[in-house]
Amino acid sequence: MKRALYFDCGTGISGDMTVAALLDLGADRDALQRMLDSLPLEGVRTEIRRVNKAGLDVCDFSVTLPEENHDHDMEYLYGHEHGHGHEHHHDHEHGHGHEHHHDHEHGHSHDHDHEHSHGHDHEHGHEHHHHEHRGLSEILDILGKADMTPAARTMAETIFRILAEAEAKAHGVPLENVHFHEVGAADSIVDIAAAAVCFDSLGVGECIIPALCEGTGSVRCQHGVLSVPVPAVLNIVQAHGLPLTITAQHGELVTPTGAAIAAAFRTSGQLPERFRVLKTGTGAGKRAYERPSLLRVMLIEADDGADVATDSLTLLETNVDDCTGEALGFVMEQLMTAGARDVFYTPVYMKKNRPAYLLSVLCTEANRATLERLIFTHTTTIGIRRMSVARTTLSRRSGKVETSFGAIDVKFYDAPDGVRVTPEYESVAAICRATGQSWQSVAEQLRTELHSI
Repeated sequence: MKRALYFDCGTGISGDMTVAALLDLGADRDALQRMLDSLPLEGVRTEIRRVNKAGLDVCDFSVTLPEENHDHDMEYLYGHEHGHGHEHHHDHEHGHGHEHHHDHEHGHSHDHDHEHSHGHDHEHGHEHHHHEHRGLSEILDILGKADMTPAARTMAETIFRILAEAEAKAHGVPLENVHFHEVGAADSIVDIAAAAVCFDSLGVGECIIPALCEGTGSVRCQHGVLSVPVPAVLNIVQAHGLPLTITAQHGELVTPTGAAIAAAFRTSGQLPERFRVLKTGTGAGKRAYERPSLLRVMLIEADDGADVATDSLTLLETNVDDCTGEALGFVMEQLMTAGARDVFYTPVYMKKNRPAYLLSVLCTEANRATLERLIFTHTTTIGIRRMSVARTTLSRRSGKVETSFGAIDVKFYDAPDGVRVTPEYESVAAICRATGQSWQSVAEQLRTELHSI
């Protein structure tokens, strides 16, 4: 049985909606709180609570800043009383601040808070940016100081790189000259880091997003009035092959942060023909439209009666004969950070018997354009071959098991001859560092213990 997360983006996606939905699904709140406590951002307050939206009990994740902004001010965003007067939000926080529940959605029902939890002020005397304009390098430095797993940090960095590329294209400037406004503000840094931590803590590598549903009309932002979808969203869906559906709803349903998260998380757009829903999480949005802003994320398990699954990946290949070993190592690191499934080099001989390396990159089609740009940027190649390759995979999932060394992270594989359990690299490395034992002895001991599970 193959498990996956299914994102139902029928009424849009944003950063705070994603965090709330993943928390409702069972993401590790302790891991999230540790990360929030460690972020070097001053005066930021976060809150997790239960709210009633359109008659449904759902999760809400809020980030409040000391300064005002208009991200959820419907009068500012659309220039008139939006949503036919059914819902009035007076929150002027820049990102995803508190929702003031004066909703009168469909039949004059009201949103009521059921639970307030994890309210926390981040007053650690860290850096403070009055204008909240940050470059990508500054944001990556902030993420580097946060308490999160390497996988979560890589995911957060990938999301911001996707945003940076979209903003660079929209404004016609080099990547290093992009200074984030809405995206770079503290609330969005928190949203993206929190989404990455929550996604990582669930331990489900596969993420299915069939399409993003967007609205119509225009929206006001720092650069003026822009048509929906806004340029950054269009650039992201174009670069990463995200299917887009335009609905009749007047308003912005997909934020640039939401689109970037979808691009980074998504591994497939195809649901299994038959599956079980193991759990559902629903996150509330802050903006008020006729259709309530709700993001549903389901933990599903394919029910095809097989131990193996088939899917397809994109294979990128190019021959490189004039790059140093250090350069090739850097390229591999950049490609893996940007979402490549695998990167490897094969020694080859080219015309005139020149020794060279064949660079091979396995990736999803959604990540292809980003990875091709990295290859062109960091190598001397002038052409990249690409092809679709089919693969057969064993169903796999992450977990923890107790060993003589304590609890370690492992992968479970559903092989035809039974379940196989293998330790994660970081767990073995941590044991070696702590005990001084050799890799071979620790790995052998763990293999013996895991074999008996």
